[in-house]
Amino acid sequence: MKWIDFERKIREKSIKLFTPLDVQRLLGKSKISTRFLVHRLKKQGYIIRLRRELYQLYDERVPDLYIANKLYEPSYISLDFALSYHRVIPETVYEITSVTTKSTRRFTALGKIFSYRHIKKEAFTGYSPVSYQGFTVLIAEPEKAFVDSNYFRLIRKKRPLSRFDKEKINTQKCLRYAKLFNNKKLISIIKTTLK
Repeated sequence: MKWIDFERKIREKSIKLFTPLDVQRLLGKSKISTRFLVHRLKKQGYIIRLRRELYQLYDERVPDLYIANKLYEPSYISLDFALSYHRVIPETVYEITSVTTKSTRRFTALGKIFSYRHIKKEAFTGYSPVSYQGFTVLIAEPEKAFVDSNYFRLIRKKRPLSRFDKEKINTQKCLRYAKLFNNKKLISIIKTTLK
């Protein structure tokens, strides 16, 4: 298959990120010929590998937050990045931090760092889809990002968040999210920090 035909099919379907399986289904090719095609297009610089089994067209402009959601699924953006996004903390955060029910991982793609922290399924909530640069991304609500961040600080034996805008945090919502972790120390930290 020629590059121009491949590109046309991907763009016609508005596919921004794709796997070899997506390509196989789209083109109706065998698994082996699809893998060969993807390998050849990557080698020629027509497609970019974001991680094993995930690619994008070389000139596609895909927002980092959308990539973060797709690099490691299921996941949603949370922790310090989400707190900065919601302007709860004054710092600008460059590492895109997410939580997942899968194991903790860290990826480097397109010169950026994407990190994922494991949480239990019962606590995997408190996020919603938002429109970002024309894409839909999953990001934690300010309260859930606050609880997630304090949970991982507790695990790492670090002090709770102290520099944040309390007006942007609903205490009752935070306590509901904290209870999902079934951790008395976390609930106590949330109560004390939000006094």
